[in-house]
Amino acid sequence: MLINKLKKFSYYLIHDINKIKLYLLYKFNWIFSNDEIYIKYIYKLRMKQELNLCKPRTFGEKLQWLKLYNRNPEYTRMVDKYEVKKYVADIIGEEYVIPTLGVWDKVEDIDYDALPNQFVLKSTHDSGGIVICKNKSLLDRVYVKKKIGKSLKRNYYNEKREWPYKYVKRRIIAEQFLSDSVHQDLIDYKFFCFNGQPRYCQVIRDRSTNETIDFYDMQWNHMPFVGLNPIAPNEYNPIVKNGLNPVTRPSCLDNMIEICEKLAKNIPFVRIDLYIINNKIYFGEITFFPASGFGVFTPDNWNLVLGDMISLPNIKNTEVEFIK
Repeated sequence: MLINKLKKFSYYLIHDINKIKLYLLYKFNWIFSNDEIYIKYIYKLRMKQELNLCKPRTFGEKLQWLKLYNRNPEYTRMVDKYEVKKYVADIIGEEYVIPTLGVWDKVEDIDYDALPNQFVLKSTHDSGGIVICKNKSLLDRVYVKKKIGKSLKRNYYNEKREWPYKYVKRRIIAEQFLSDSVHQDLIDYKFFCFNGQPRYCQVIRDRSTNETIDFYDMQWNHMPFVGLNPIAPNEYNPIVKNGLNPVTRPSCLDNMIEICEKLAKNIPFVRIDLYIINNKIYFGEITFFPASGFGVFTPDNWNLVLGDMISLPNIKNTEVEFIK
């Protein structure tokens, strides 16, 4: 293990000193108590330019600004994978929420006997802390303990300074496993909402095989840009051209747009993730900072186009007035 880490470190030392700096910043992120200084360091290393917080223009710059200055306490509830369920149910109805099968504070407390043959385990406070179980008799519980246990120890806020995660209680939830009769991998419909209005939908297909990412507007026109993963195939992506088939317009698109408008109300920017499973809409999650604000769109001009769509709030006490 140590030898592999040393080899990796040596590779970065030879090929990219910035990656070493990033590794060290993430490794010792707790040293930086000032969020603004930390974010500026990370931004410069990852984006190869200074972060302009006085007059932010691009999509990424404005997300960093929102991290630092738009700290609505309600956002913590909205990113908590357990607490958000009631939040969403109160707004759009419980029928859109994936049922919770259990919630625990420690991996050792998981009651496998009470769970069905298929289920999903998630950490409530981070991204990526997930285990999908399709057959309980084949589940590697040692692997679950290692992965979820590691996730529970992770201080997700400290890494990228996404403020809403700072006070999320670290827990484990089990959700009902949902599968679609048509698609092996569920299609993600991620609606980018600007000042309360959904403007684009990021569609992600075939995550476990050959992931593809496309963007559509609300009339379901295929958009001439790709993001935020630069290697995902898309016919407009100059890095990887794959000639993809367009995604069929969802028959329930109007309902999905209405849901997003309700959940994104009065928020400068937020991404609302939805699924369509056997012709039924389900809520996925709420994300305030896709790629933590360090991703890019291709072609490059779309970083400004989407940035212009975010009106930053002028926060005075509890009143929020949107300004350009």
